[in-house]
Amino acid sequence: MAEYKYTEYFEKEVLRKRPYLKKEWCVSVIERPIKVEPQEHNRFRFWGVIPELESRILRVITLSDKKTIHNAFLDRRFRP
Repeated sequence: MAEYKYTEYFEKEVLRKRPYLKKEWCVSVIERPIKVEPQEHNRFRFWGVIPELESRILRVITLSDKKTIHNAFLDRRFRP
């Protein structure tokens, strides 16, 4: 399994603001996404289903290495 890292922003802000999030869910989305696309500023978006959250969609943002997680949130507007 790949080694994942987390930005200071993710550790201090994202997890604080969204205490329901689990790091393992973020990793799961990156490893088994339903959609991936590049984002501005050399980042990537990954979307995945989280069965533990009533199969809602989690969007995970990584840095360009696709191994450093920067942000994550439930995406109510996701359309495949």
